[in-house]
Amino acid sequence: MTGAVRRWYGAWQRTRLGTRITLGLGALALVVFAAVGVTTVGIMHGYLDRRLDEQLSKSQNTQLPQLRETHGSPQSVYSWYSALYKVQGGVAVPEPGGKLPGDAGQLAKIAAEAVGGDVTRNIHLRDDGPYRVRACPVDTDSVLLSAAPQQDLDGTVQQLIWVEVAAFALALGVLVIVGRLVLRRGLRPLADMAGTAHDIAAHDLTANPALPARAAGTGGGAEVEELRTAFNVMLAHIDTSLAAKTEANERLRRFVADASHELRTPLTSIRGYADLFRYAAANEPAEREAHLAKIREETARMTVLVDDLLLLARLDARAAETPLRPERVDLAELAGDAADAFAAGRPDHPVTSALSAAFVGADPVRLRQVLDNLLANAAVHTPPGTPVHVEVTASEAEAIVRVTDSGPGIAVGDQERIFDRFFRVDDSRTRGNGGTGLGLSVVQSLVTAHGGTVGVESVPGRTTFSVRLPLAP
Repeated sequence: MTGAVRRWYGAWQRTRLGTRITLGLGALALVVFAAVGVTTVGIMHGYLDRRLDEQLSKSQNTQLPQLRETHGSPQSVYSWYSALYKVQGGVAVPEPGGKLPGDAGQLAKIAAEAVGGDVTRNIHLRDDGPYRVRACPVDTDSVLLSAAPQQDLDGTVQQLIWVEVAAFALALGVLVIVGRLVLRRGLRPLADMAGTAHDIAAHDLTANPALPARAAGTGGGAEVEELRTAFNVMLAHIDTSLAAKTEANERLRRFVADASHELRTPLTSIRGYADLFRYAAANEPAEREAHLAKIREETARMTVLVDDLLLLARLDARAAETPLRPERVDLAELAGDAADAFAAGRPDHPVTSALSAAFVGADPVRLRQVLDNLLANAAVHTPPGTPVHVEVTASEAEAIVRVTDSGPGIAVGDQERIFDRFFRVDDSRTRGNGGTGLGLSVVQSLVTAHGGTVGVESVPGRTTFSVRLPLAP
């Protein structure tokens, strides 16, 4: 039994929603029709019973005055049975002149009970069928009994039942058919959305991550319109997420390729100088020292590259382990130290400064690295003799550092990618000067980790990098 119920329930779950709603409406309508039919039949049957009782009572009350005087024969109304009984010792005996059926034993018992008051009963006579019997006392030992057939009453009720069954069956059929059509039309927008989902599922997202379709159409009511809007918002979100994931994967691929290329270059140089050192080991000491110096230079360059890559990786995963140790520092003091170090290390680039006190909550080591990278970038990308200006100002909510040079500027197309990892405005020149293309990427990641922003404005003859950081409380 349990297995059959499970199979039936499984089949019901696999049925289409429109069919299930239609069958549910049909079942609900059937219950309502049955309740209405039973109630109507019950009311009609009770009404006809009361009418028959009223007729029996009226007929007997009309005859009672005369029977008390004459004790004659009762009148036979319609096709009813009627008789006057004499009750002695609890036994009722019919008086002559009455009309009784062949099976009159039940009538005599009812007449004997009616000595003490009116009695109304339903009985079934063997040859005549159901009858409604009423007996009432005439005097102390006489009882008038009348029995009316109920076949006509039951026939009327039976006819009413058949009329109701036919009417309700017709109404149920119309309800199911019309309801199915209405539901099919109402659920059509859902079918359209399902078709859109199938179209998207058939689309090769590996070749083109853009989702090719949206749920279109109108109708279906407020709920379906809300579902359609939510469906399209979800598709737009998925489309954006897929595009971002594809872009991130592409950046990761380029990052890995560029990192491999950048690491391969110093490794190749180190291997070459190591071979030269081995061949020149027995020769002049000056030559050996030159090769060792080159090896140390390439090793230092590779160390800087690896350190930058490690810092960027830690900044990308700062939710797990932050590389920052923030404290309250004066940005003007850090900028002044960075400018002094730049002037000492780059004497061919005159530097000026305009510094106002601005306290921020930041890691002083990493913030100094940001300033050093911006100043080094200005020196690398401008010819000797180009002046550099460092400025620190403070507004109501943020501190601003501007590093400005008077170099040739950055092309508009390059400004959009200037903070990308391994991107170089002038590849050959920066590579020759030891640049890795990670300096500005490190700047952007560190500034973002401090809750700030960095931007660039450049025209021929003037380039300004601006760092904005929130002031310390």
